[in-house]
Amino acid sequence: MNKRTRWIIIALAGACLIGFAMYKFTSGNDISKNGAPVAAEKNAGRKALNVNAEVVKMQNLVDDLKTKGRLIPDEEVDLSFQTSGLITTIYFQEGSFVKKGQLLVKVNDAPLQAQLMKLEAQLKLAEDRVFRQNTLLQKDAVSQEAYQQVKTDLASLHADIALVKANIDLTELRAPFDGVIGLRQVSEGAYASPSVVIAKLTKTSPMKIEFSFSERYSGEIGPGTKILFSLTNNPHNIYTANIYALESSIYATTNTLTARAIYPNQKGELLSGRTVDVTVRMMDIPDAITIPSQAIVPEMGVDKVFLYKGGKAQPVAITKGLRTADRVQVLSGLSLGDTLITSGTLQLRTGLTVTLDNIN
Repeated sequence: MNKRTRWIIIALAGACLIGFAMYKFTSGNDISKNGAPVAAEKNAGRKALNVNAEVVKMQNLVDDLKTKGRLIPDEEVDLSFQTSGLITTIYFQEGSFVKKGQLLVKVNDAPLQAQLMKLEAQLKLAEDRVFRQNTLLQKDAVSQEAYQQVKTDLASLHADIALVKANIDLTELRAPFDGVIGLRQVSEGAYASPSVVIAKLTKTSPMKIEFSFSERYSGEIGPGTKILFSLTNNPHNIYTANIYALESSIYATTNTLTARAIYPNQKGELLSGRTVDVTVRMMDIPDAITIPSQAIVPEMGVDKVFLYKGGKAQPVAITKGLRTADRVQVLSGLSLGDTLITSGTLQLRTGLTVTLDNIN
C-alpha cells in the first residue's frame, strides 16, 4: 500500500466517525427546518415571569401607632343626698343642662325649719341678757363669772342655729358642677337617703379620651403629644386632641401604659362611653424614597431589590432607613423613576425575562 492510498483510507475513516457522531446527536433531538434542535428553541422561548411593579418616587413616610380608646367625661357623679327624708320637689328636667349650684331636688325640712324658728326666737333674749350683764359688770353689780356664763349661752345658741341651717342645706340637692343631668331614678314622695341615687350628672365639655399603648413607646409619648381619633363606626370625622396625663406606672399584665387626652367638645357632639380609634403619629418624613417591604430580598447580609430594565430583572443593592408596618425607607441604591419589581421576588434571577402585569 502506497502513501497516497493510506491517506485516502484515513480520510474515509474520519468522515465515518463524524457522520456517526452527527447521527447520535440528532437521533435524540428533533431537527427544526433551519437545522437547530427543537429543545434549544423551546428553552429560548420559555415563558416570561409575570410580576407587578411600581415607579420609584418621593413619598411621605409616616409611622402611625393605632389603638382603641374610649370617651370619658371630664366629670361624672351619681347624685344622692347626705341626709334622709321625703322628697317634696324635683326641679330638673331629665337630660337637661344644669348650672353649678342649681337646686335639683328638695326633701322635707319642716321639722328643721320649726327648730330654726325656735332658736332664732331665743336669740334676741340671749343678746339682751349679755347686754344687761355687761352693764352690771361695769358697775361691779355682777361677777365676771356670771357675765361669762351668759356670753357662753349666746355663743352656744349661735352654734345651734348654724347647725340647724347646715342640716337644712343638706335637704337641698344642688349641682356640684355644670353638666347634663341624666334620667332620674326617684319620684316626688319617695324616701331619699345617702344610698339612693337620684340621677347621674355628667360634664361632657371638655371630653377625655382614654387609651393604652405598648411600653416601648413610653419614652416617645407624653403630655403634649397630639393624637387623632374617630368614632369606631364613623371613621370619616377626624378629631384632634392632646395628651395631658399618663398613668403613674405600667400595667404589668399587658405591659401597657394608659394615657388621657382632652378634646374641647364645645358643641357637645361627642357622648361619653363611645369607643374610638386612636392614631398617634410617631414619625413623619415629607420627602422620602420608600418601597414595599416584600420587594426586599436579603442575601448574604446584603439587602437587594430587582429593577425592571429592558424586559429583564436586574438586582440592585440598597441601604435601608426607617421602617413602617408595610414600607421601608431607602437611603441609597435607587433613583427616582426606577421601575421596582414588587412581586415574585423569590423567583427572580439576574437577567430573567419578566412581564409587567401592573405598575403603580
